Formats: sequence, C-alpha cells, structure tokens
Amino acid sequence: MATSIRLSRGGSKKRPYYRIVVADSRAPRDGKFIERIGSYNPVLPKGDEKRVVLDIDRARHWVEAGAQPTDRVARFLDAAGVKERKVRNNPNKAEPGQKAKDRAEDRATKAAEAAEAAEAAKAAAAEAAAAPAPAAAEEAPAEEAAAEQAEG
Repeated sequence: MATSIRLSRGGSKKRPYYRIVVADSRAPRDGKFIERIGSYNPVLPKGDEKRVVLDIDRARHWVEAGAQPTDRVARFLDAAGVKERKVRNNPNKAEPGQKAKDRAEDRATKAAEAAEAAEAAKAAAAEAAAAPAPAAAEEAPAEEAAAEQAEG
C-alpha cells in the first residue's frame, strides 16, 4: 500500500487548522487515515512553538517505512531534522508567457514609431522656424499694392 504523509484540513471557514496524518495515497484529503502524527495551525505567528506540533519518532518511523511526504509536510520534516528536503529552484517561473512577450514587443515598436514621428515633427518645426524671412518678404509688396489701390 502506498502511504503518504500529508495535511488533512479542519477548522471553520477562513480559520484553517490541519492535522498531519499518514494515509493511504488513494484516500480523500480529509477522509480515512492510518495515524495522526501532528498538527499545523497557520493562523498562529511563525515563531509560535504550537504552530507545528509533530511526533518526530512516529514521523521518522513512517519515512523509513516508505511514506512519501507532501511538499509542505516535507518542509516540516526538514525543519525537525527527520528528512532532508531537496531545495527546488525554477528560474523560469517569473518569466512571462509568449503572449505577454509579444504584447511587450508590440508596445516597444509603437513607442519607437511614436518617438521617430516626434523627432520628425521637431525637425519640421525647426526648418519652418529657420525660414520665416522669405515668407515675410512676399507679404510686404502685397500690402503696398493694396495701399496704392486704396489711394487711387
């Protein structure tokens, strides 16, 4: 029979309380179990000694008998010195998915195009500011011609 050391949930809504149990791996989470070897109360602060209560001798017995602890229980057993837990590392966990990468790339290209358009507008404004003298020269004769017609 494949056994596991896992948490069985108790407590009321939004007030969890877990029993650390040894159960058949096919049994339901809160169902039938073989032996209760401790408790875990996540509501208590982390430094509290009653947060995790574990019968170390029975836990060691079940680990030697081949019971497989879940990830959370493996942390408790490692802290108690019963079973060494391998440290896990997933460097790709925080990496965004392909769609998010595509959206970021699209945003970057749109921003680059907007920056190029802004630079082109600045260059056009600078050219227009540099060449207002010829436009003013053309307007002056037209005003003189209008003044001469008004007199005559």
